[in-house]
Amino acid sequence: MVRLPLTPDEVERGQRLGTLLRRARGERSMLATALDARISPETLRKIESGRVATPAFPTIAAIADVLGLSLDEVWAEINRPEGGVEPAGSGRNAREWLAS
Repeated sequence: MVRLPLTPDEVERGQRLGTLLRRARGERSMLATALDARISPETLRKIESGRVATPAFPTIAAIADVLGLSLDEVWAEINRPEGGVEPAGSGRNAREWLAS
């Protein structure tokens, strides 16, 4: 399967996701977090570093659960615009984003 290059927006969302997860993990080890989420530590490292900008939904759901984050919190953080306020009608809804 050939993957299309990521858009700048997808790369930025991936970086925001990684930052959010690192912040939420705090002092907890990457190994313990990954094992509790039933993913490999390498996968978590790549997500946190932004190298995997579009991880699978079940992966993010598992990590969020382990870290005590709601999926609403994750969604809001990764889709927040640079200035912090999104113009009305400019964003895609969750169903569109998940399908992309």
